[in-house]
Amino acid sequence: MNFVAELLISVFLVISGIFGFVGSYGLIKLKDSLQRLHAPTKATTLGVGGVLIASMIYFYAKTGHLSIHELLITLFLFLTAPITANFIAKAYLARNVNGEDLPDSATTYGWSVYDDPPENMPEAKDV
Repeated sequence: MNFVAELLISVFLVISGIFGFVGSYGLIKLKDSLQRLHAPTKATTLGVGGVLIASMIYFYAKTGHLSIHELLITLFLFLTAPITANFIAKAYLARNVNGEDLPDSATTYGWSVYDDPPENMPEAKDV
């Protein structure tokens, strides 16, 4: 393996480790649940993405074949982590701002939208 490939792999692994450390530290030190949610979702997504990119570079330098598996995992992480964080934040808001439990998900107006329902929306029927 040549020096440039080893240098790129090392740089991606170090950057990934720094992002993982910052995300873990933020999870411990931040005081509010929404702040705690922010640090690990951003940092660990970039940390795991960096490790997977380093893995792609390693296997390309070692075998000469580009591995698509790591690229698909990275793409999946970048797409799903913000969505998961968004739903956790909305559940936190629905539970803690109103001081009540989450509404039933079987209603026409679900809990994932944090606004007043429009006037012309039909009432939900009991399921």
